[in-house]
Amino acid sequence: MFGLNFQFSKNCQFYVTYIALMLSVNQCLHAQDTPAWHFSGYVKNMQTGVFFNDSYPDLAQFKLVDTFLMEELIHQRLNAEWDINESFSFHGAIRNRIIAGDFVRSTTDYVESLDEGVNDFFDLAATPVQSGSALWHTAIDRAYLEFVKGNWEVRLGRQRINWGINAFWNPNDLFNAYAFTDFDYEERPGSDAIRVKYYTGFASSVEVAANVSAFDSLDAGTIAGLWKFNKKNYDFQLLTGLSNNNFVVGGGWAGNMKEAGFKGEFSWFKSLDDAQKDGFTIATGVDYSFKNSLYFQGGYLYNSLGITETSNNAAFSLFTVKLSAKNLYPYKHTFYVQASYPATPLLNTALSVIYSPNKQHFLFLNPVVTYSIKENWDVDLVGQLLFNKADEKYTSPLQALFLRLKFSY
Repeated sequence: MFGLNFQFSKNCQFYVTYIALMLSVNQCLHAQDTPAWHFSGYVKNMQTGVFFNDSYPDLAQFKLVDTFLMEELIHQRLNAEWDINESFSFHGAIRNRIIAGDFVRSTTDYVESLDEGVNDFFDLAATPVQSGSALWHTAIDRAYLEFVKGNWEVRLGRQRINWGINAFWNPNDLFNAYAFTDFDYEERPGSDAIRVKYYTGFASSVEVAANVSAFDSLDAGTIAGLWKFNKKNYDFQLLTGLSNNNFVVGGGWAGNMKEAGFKGEFSWFKSLDDAQKDGFTIATGVDYSFKNSLYFQGGYLYNSLGITETSNNAAFSLFTVKLSAKNLYPYKHTFYVQASYPATPLLNTALSVIYSPNKQHFLFLNPVVTYSIKENWDVDLVGQLLFNKADEKYTSPLQALFLRLKFSY
């Protein structure tokens, strides 16, 4: 889509060799599949182009005067599952990323930002190769032992503890808050934790979870409990605990209003530290599938800690905000709508629109086109477009375009 600039071409032979090696390893592993071992994963190549407005203030953080930045990503993932016996199993996953381009060369602490996205308490990431404009980053983001017997389920190790219900934002996701803009990380982050779950019925359960950080210091850790139950065809959940030096109480629901789905969740954070503020976050949404296969969803997020007065460069905070269940989005009020439609059996289209009614009326557009080339092969074209309103008209400080080819195995 964008072609390769000189630093990409210089490493092209290495990229091709790496992809060929990963595909060979994947084939060998599948050949070794047994009833006890199961392997899966993918290899992806993504070209990224980011266009900045030449008057955009945040461009000063780059050591460039260019307003067009490029990046290439080769992303390989391997999932492994070992069924030890009827009750015990082990689950692991490793992801390798080769990244090259303008952001690697010009962004300070680029590697640290990659580690922050996958590491929890234990450092399970490394950068074996790093040059001026390219690097190889590898990380283990799943490694847990699971015990299942009767109504009991116990997991110990790096895992995803997914307590969220809502589609876009999850105030109940105390352990693994994630950024929806990071669409290339479908599996989402994990936590080094222990989780104990007991099923009290078909649609009800009680669970307690704690990450390793909580045993080291409650100021930076999370320990909480969750109760799920069903009432009048609605699934409900209630939670409470301590998270990052906050006492938390929250809950959520999922059900239907006639033929439309209706979901929501909320959390209230009472700070145990005078230096922090209390917070309340609630996210709700509805979704509906039409007979012609058009799928629609819309919703609202309230973040009591969000901002309403913004500057011209505040749009970039969407990508730089430090995410947590207490602060899921930079702005206080946010609305979103999303529509997707399969134009053909092999071609799917989608558009997400996110609007925050602050002083600059921040607007985020996310168009997506996905085409299935053949079995296990997909190509995606993704846009991320930011807009601010100034002088009674909208301007766009940043536009990003991604072209991704994915092979799943």
